[in-house]
Amino acid sequence: MRPETLILAFDTSAAHCAAALLRGPRVLALRHEEMGRGQAERLFPLLEEMLAGAGCGWTALDAVAVGTGPGNFTGTRIAVAAARGLALSLGVPAIGVTGFEALAEGAPGPVLATLAAPRGQVYLQRLDGGRAGPAEIADPDTWTPPPGAPAALCLGAEAGRLAARLGWQAGTPRHAPAEAIARAALGRVGHKAPRPAPVYLRPADAAPPADAPPTILP
Repeated sequence: MRPETLILAFDTSAAHCAAALLRGPRVLALRHEEMGRGQAERLFPLLEEMLAGAGCGWTALDAVAVGTGPGNFTGTRIAVAAARGLALSLGVPAIGVTGFEALAEGAPGPVLATLAAPRGQVYLQRLDGGRAGPAEIADPDTWTPPPGAPAALCLGAEAGRLAARLGWQAGTPRHAPAEAIARAALGRVGHKAPRPAPVYLRPADAAPPADAPPTILP
């Protein structure tokens, strides 16, 4: 990573539209708008406003980073598709960062990162430096760590409930979501990585229609 690497990060995997612009470790702009819907329409105007406010243009970017979930199916796909399209058009790398990695960014020692999931459950993953355990979907009132696993700092959704039940500590993420994604991605600039792809830990709630689709004539 060059000290002056300019990276744009954004995330719509939850009920928000969040973005950050960093030049190396320095934050140039940070935006976070809560919204349950409309991320597809709002994302690019928000990015353009942020770049303009920082006096930067699209072609100045060295990399694009994106939150890959797990989270809202549609929101995650919107952000990942936008990042891949931007990377292709600008000729810069696109770097995917999971919600677990974003929560753990900058935290010392092992972390149990948790994200809200439907039906009162959580997505969770244990991270310790460059090592990561399996990502799961679980009930925060019944989940237990593997035998012999040392205590970890609980960060994210239902962190307090998990920490109290397990006898661990709960904390607050060090950075806002988009800034955390940008900081996690900065260390990967210049290293070969797969294209960003949505992280799904459960099937979609939407079911295919029961009726057969109509025949499409050539």
